[in-house]
Amino acid sequence: MLLYSIFATLVANIAITSAADPPPPQPLLLSDAKKLLVPDYPKEERGWVQNSDGMYYISTNTHMPGITGAMIDWWFGYVTTTEQYIPWHPLDHVYSEWSGPHGNSTYINGNHLVYEKIGGELQKLRINFLTPAKYFGEGYKGLWKTANVSTAAVGTVSFWEGKGKGVAGFQVGHLCHLIHEEADGIRMRSRFWLGDVDGLPLDKETRSSIVPMNLVTGLVKHATEEMGYLKGFLADLYRKENKIGPKKRGEKVIKPWSHDF
Repeated sequence: MLLYSIFATLVANIAITSAADPPPPQPLLLSDAKKLLVPDYPKEERGWVQNSDGMYYISTNTHMPGITGAMIDWWFGYVTTTEQYIPWHPLDHVYSEWSGPHGNSTYINGNHLVYEKIGGELQKLRINFLTPAKYFGEGYKGLWKTANVSTAAVGTVSFWEGKGKGVAGFQVGHLCHLIHEEADGIRMRSRFWLGDVDGLPLDKETRSSIVPMNLVTGLVKHATEEMGYLKGFLADLYRKENKIGPKKRGEKVIKPWSHDF
């Protein structure tokens, strides 16, 4: 398993570095997150840019054949232990625990507490998952339907104090994993806004000083690889854990070594 993971990462890195880099994303303020809910969206989105308010806006895009929005919700309600967390990125993920609501596709108001390597450094992070209404408004379900969105995992990102410290942390940003349904599966459009400290009205220079640049640039690479790994095993894991049974004749098989990001 480890050898496969290392090989897959090498293949992924070659694919990323050999392909022409897509243009960086256009700036998007956190308050304008609703603008992501459009039926027509770029199929190539990867990179980062600094918004006018000083926050760093980070964008990745992962095509996930054979995966559904229900599987994504199930995954965020499932992943808890370090053993479950490591396959999501075998080289970067180090430790995982959970605090709060969890299980059976439930994760909103829960906290995923992790150690992971991003940008060449070990990051201790707390992801506090929130209701999508926080970012898209109370009428978000109607907007989702128009944009062919099945779900979105959203919330705040904090520097976590670490094991044995509860959920104490220092909020530094937000994340959004937006799931669009496509003919052969889904497309996960991941977005991060870094530089928001508990919603305080900070100036651009202060926001810039809070977020290390290796975290900004490293997150583009890490999130791209992470979701590439996930699409390789999620469908089979979902079937196994939910006792759905074998694939039907003619159903598309998801190759575990398929990491075309």
